[in-house]
Amino acid sequence: MPNFARTFRKSPWRRDPSPTSLGDRLVRFRDPLHAHETLAPFPAYVIPPVPTSEPAATRTGLSEPRFADVSGRRVVMIETNVGDSLYATGEVAGPLLRNATRIRGHNTDCYGYNSRSRTLYQSHPWVLGVHAGGSAFGVILETTYAFEIDLRAGIVLACDGPSPGVVVIERDRPEEVLGVLAELTGTMPMPPLWALGYQQCRWSYEPDEQVRQIAREFRTRRIPCDVIWMDIDYMRGFRCFTFDPEKFPNPAKLSDDLHAQGFRGVWMIDPGIKVDADYSVYSLGRDSDHFIKARDGGEYQGSVWPGPCAFPDFTKSRTRAWWGDLYKDFIAHGIDGVWNDMNEPAIFDGPGKSMRDDARHDADAELGGPDAHARYHNIYGMQMVRATREGITRASPENRPFVLTRSNFLGGHRYAATWTGDNTSNWEHLRLSIPMALNLGLSGQPFVGPDIGGFDGNADATLFARWMGIGALLPFARGHSIKTSVAHEPWSFGEECEGVCRLALRRRYRLMAYLYTLFREASRTGLPIVRPVFFADPRDPSLRTIDHAFLLGRDVLVVADVNPPGVRAAPAGKPGGVLAAWREFDVVDACAELPKLYIRPGAIVPIGPDVQHTGEILAAGKGTTSAERTLLVAPDETGAARGVCYDDAGDGFGYQRGEYAVTEYVFEAGKVTSRVIEGSIKLPVEPGVVTMVL
Repeated sequence: MPNFARTFRKSPWRRDPSPTSLGDRLVRFRDPLHAHETLAPFPAYVIPPVPTSEPAATRTGLSEPRFADVSGRRVVMIETNVGDSLYATGEVAGPLLRNATRIRGHNTDCYGYNSRSRTLYQSHPWVLGVHAGGSAFGVILETTYAFEIDLRAGIVLACDGPSPGVVVIERDRPEEVLGVLAELTGTMPMPPLWALGYQQCRWSYEPDEQVRQIAREFRTRRIPCDVIWMDIDYMRGFRCFTFDPEKFPNPAKLSDDLHAQGFRGVWMIDPGIKVDADYSVYSLGRDSDHFIKARDGGEYQGSVWPGPCAFPDFTKSRTRAWWGDLYKDFIAHGIDGVWNDMNEPAIFDGPGKSMRDDARHDADAELGGPDAHARYHNIYGMQMVRATREGITRASPENRPFVLTRSNFLGGHRYAATWTGDNTSNWEHLRLSIPMALNLGLSGQPFVGPDIGGFDGNADATLFARWMGIGALLPFARGHSIKTSVAHEPWSFGEECEGVCRLALRRRYRLMAYLYTLFREASRTGLPIVRPVFFADPRDPSLRTIDHAFLLGRDVLVVADVNPPGVRAAPAGKPGGVLAAWREFDVVDACAELPKLYIRPGAIVPIGPDVQHTGEILAAGKGTTSAERTLLVAPDETGAARGVCYDDAGDGFGYQRGEYAVTEYVFEAGKVTSRVIEGSIKLPVEPGVVTMVL
């Protein structure tokens, strides 16, 4: 990639003479060469921001964007100040702090990626910055084309397509900037409670009897788990929406058997549709003109798992509706969730393992109208999971849908959770797990986690146990491995590793009431569930680079050992500053292999029962209000503490009609009082509360 920052300074540049105010300290800048043109639709937004009648607000602490031609592309540069710290930029492998880094936003099947990889599976044209004094700003590059973000000298944004608009947000704290981002791009819908449980996957568990055996092992060994995943080998010749008649002859019976033991099943669906006239999904898609076209007007085809494939054009609403309707019969087999993979789209014989830029989309006007794939490549996966989520909702209207995606775009959190792709079973990728999850959270995607234990290669007992301890405290907790690896289940590495994994997962389930409350907060405010430690004090420069620790919500600090045995790297241990006063606690037996937990002075954290799956939480009480609840109370210097807990039915959409409760707990004068401050739920919001004062 060229050094845009260096070249930019030698190029003629211009500012936007008339930036547009979109609200308080929220301004859009246009390239002066194209200011007269209508801005292209930007699908990251829930509703396109409407200019206000007020003039553009005068901002402090950040220079106005400047535009220039560099290496044949229009480039935007924003100068930053000494002491500014830069974050986010979406799905990136590397340190939390993004200063002096550069990435390319072009969704890519990046198997075997590492911290030097410049492009991964998702694109988020977004930068979050924190000034030296703790105030913050955000920058959105309004483009769906491939782009580059170069943070080696300020913020330099280069776009492969027409010159875009740039939106700049400024607020007093980073949380407030993320709140504005959420106003623009929407928030994550509330997931079903079971999706917060531990999930076990492999490429692939086959035949169906192996799936049952894995389920039996979890229950026999008393290791908490909610979900088992079915990868592509359940299909008949990799044909989506089909089942192999020998390996998975009765998927409905398999679903019933899993449900009887408290498990859910998530099944994979890819976008590549096998070219086969006798395969109804292909023939219907072809006859109804649902597939992407080649440059010459014929059907675009590329090779994926089934061989030659056609690809639905998800930029068309009628194609999304057709695709969504395919899930009706599929979900009827008792399937609980869907995994959309390979949706960059990944094409084995395509340029860079992807689709040709000159393929043609017949996109709707809401996305920009008919144009080349180069324009829509980065949002292809986003529009696929949009279609999937809408289809699942129609097929099962009483249940909250769960969709996982590998490819996505800024704003795509509205449709699907995500994971950090095909990582590797080594200590580098263990270390990457935390900053990757944090930067995706800072880019608007709160429901995220890695493949615990690593996807490619072979973990050992120490690596797997350590990874489980960390992954069990991230929002999406799934173990997943490639078919050529050794077994990667919690019991696969011996009794000691199994014991650590059991404790790690028991810890997650005991924290479920707190975790579920954080998911609700994310669905309302856009705040990430896991947050960098500098959120505790954005003015403290010593917290800006820490990525071996993170905040779980506002009240819990997680400090992990991400180094192999015998290796000590600084910084390590509990961060200082305001975090020095946080108090260590745990909800399971002590274990040196697990991350350490600390609670904020002045906080009350709700703790639930020790269960094997979330269904036991629902059965123990009514909805997520368990019959057993413990309050961990950490009084501040005045002897007071406060906390909240969110409860609803754990599934369905009653919470949208007010059928929930937010209970506030207050500790004063050595006593806890509680009251419902929001919602109309009829659940017993006063379960058997036990107070533990730390």
